[in-house]
Amino acid sequence: MTRSDLVVQLAERFGQLTHRDTEFAVKTILDAMASALARGHRIEIRGFGSFSINRRPPRVGRNPRSGEQVVISEKLVPHFKPGKALREAVDARVGAMHAEQDAASGAAHAAAAK
Repeated sequence: MTRSDLVVQLAERFGQLTHRDTEFAVKTILDAMASALARGHRIEIRGFGSFSINRRPPRVGRNPRSGEQVVISEKLVPHFKPGKALREAVDARVGAMHAEQDAASGAAHAAAAK
């Protein structure tokens, strides 16, 4: 799902909001989240997950072209940890998809065996 897909879905779901208002709301929320992470804060959305900043320590890497060693500096990177409800919802959905695929695969094997 892209940002524009999210805007379209929200605009359809909440008919009282114009497309422009929905776009502004999504932009405002995402900007607020990015700003909070940039300040080093943690974001927790109950039932969905949490966003935090992880520190990647400095390390020595290699230039793939020349093979020479390169020092890679420390980095702070955003990290998302899904909440229990999101993990369970995804697991149930993926489990159902696999069950459907297994049933279809079994039917195809049975038809081929005849």
